[in-house]
Amino acid sequence: MHIVIMGCGRVGASLARSLERRGHSVAVIDAIQDAFRRLGPTFQGKTVKGMGFDRTVLIKAGIERADGFAAVSSGDNSNILAARVVRETFGVLNVVARIYDEGRAEVYERLGIPSVATVRWASDQVLRRLLPEGAEPQWRDPSGTVRLSELHVDSGWVGTTIGAMAAAARCPIPFLTRFGVGQVPTESTIFQDGDLLYVAVHNDREADVEQLFGAPPARN
Repeated sequence: MHIVIMGCGRVGASLARSLERRGHSVAVIDAIQDAFRRLGPTFQGKTVKGMGFDRTVLIKAGIERADGFAAVSSGDNSNILAARVVRETFGVLNVVARIYDEGRAEVYERLGIPSVATVRWASDQVLRRLLPEGAEPQWRDPSGTVRLSELHVDSGWVGTTIGAMAAAARCPIPFLTRFGVGQVPTESTIFQDGDLLYVAVHNDREADVEQLFGAPPARN
């Protein structure tokens, strides 16, 4: 995968290094040349000086062949503008924006642009949204047999109750996040577009559960 990152602060640099370690191609955009020092001497990806919402800069970073884009600069306006340009002009659907204002974040979640909170593990949040399938587990027990994982869920499940989804997967769904806020669902909670779902599953069944939720539910 080729991923373009706008913003080479702590989050952007950490995200770039994590993606590169996983074997992905990475390009990082920042308006300040010195910011690229955070990437360290071993970084092999591309660096592009400029504004992340500038089309020429984005093209130089390889946005036309990109599989994902993360806007993680320090400014909401820049991140929102860049995310919209990338999605609407270049057709990249896998877009994540870091938004400080909770109200704005909710609006953009509704428009299908996932946002992440400004917490110390924000780079991990972005990574899981860019690489939803096969992402790192949120938690695993010491024996390594059970894990709590965030799953990519096909939009066909929207409108289904959490109880029905848990029954279909044959595993618990202990919590979800909606507009960046965690919730403990009941069986009657309705899965909504943009929700991030977390399942507790044995390792030997994780692939089956990922496959189940990665496709629309079977209709009788």
